[in-house]
Amino acid sequence: MDTISVIVITYNEEPHIDTCLRSVSWVDEIVVVDCGSTDRTVEICNGHDKVRLYHEGRHGSGQQKQQALDRAVSEWVLNLDADERLSEPLQSEIRSLLEASSPCDGYHIRRENYFLSRHIRHAAGWGDDRPLRLFRRSKTQVTRTQVHETFVVDGPTGHLDAPLVHDAYTSLYQYIEKLNEYTSIEVRNRLKAQPDRKITWVHIALAPLGAFWKLYVMKRGYLDGMQGLLLCLLSSVSVMSGYAKTWEYGMYRKGGGRMFPPIRTEEVRTRQPGYNRLIRGGDDEFNWKDG
Repeated sequence: MDTISVIVITYNEEPHIDTCLRSVSWVDEIVVVDCGSTDRTVEICNGHDKVRLYHEGRHGSGQQKQQALDRAVSEWVLNLDADERLSEPLQSEIRSLLEASSPCDGYHIRRENYFLSRHIRHAAGWGDDRPLRLFRRSKTQVTRTQVHETFVVDGPTGHLDAPLVHDAYTSLYQYIEKLNEYTSIEVRNRLKAQPDRKITWVHIALAPLGAFWKLYVMKRGYLDGMQGLLLCLLSSVSVMSGYAKTWEYGMYRKGGGRMFPPIRTEEVRTRQPGYNRLIRGGDDEFNWKDG
């Protein structure tokens, strides 16, 4: 039977991390890279025998996943987020795969996403979520993005049938906080590629309506009840926010000043005092490295 390592990155994951680690207590090792947690995350991780805990600064989830992957020992690696857990059928399916000679170098896993305690089957396209999470270490690289990193496997990939359970958002406060953070990262990347991009009322007014129509009607988000309605509405707000922040930055840039809205990932993620005030930056802020 082949051995397997699990990699997890953490930052203040006290509500979820114990459940996550318990679901993989049978693996050969668990590599956790913590990025400055101030709650009980580190204490909980240290209470699990299989965990090898490392501490790193916050440099974006892509780089941190690579740091975890580089420390894994086994050829097979399972990547988990701290708010995910393996269902019992998925545990059995992975064990069976490790006992056989796999024809694939990576596997996509069906993910059950929960929003405000409800399993979302349609809204926002969440029902089609099948990320690549199990792979051979020697065949895999991580994309270096600030959020929503992906794993690229040099070889054939397959699919597992049993679900990975994902407690995506347990409160609206959590969702809105991440919406603000993620849209700022999106704007930063968008402007880095195209600093002079022009945003009009069409982007701000019509693009969110189009997103809502696609997610709520075409993807049948209405079948997911009130949670589905809220998720599709908030997803359209995310689209609007991204365009509005892009316009906001361009407005200040066009005025020729040196004070700008706080769209830098570093400022937003660390919650520095004064992060909600205008900051000195301009085009220089697009020169700092993502890794």
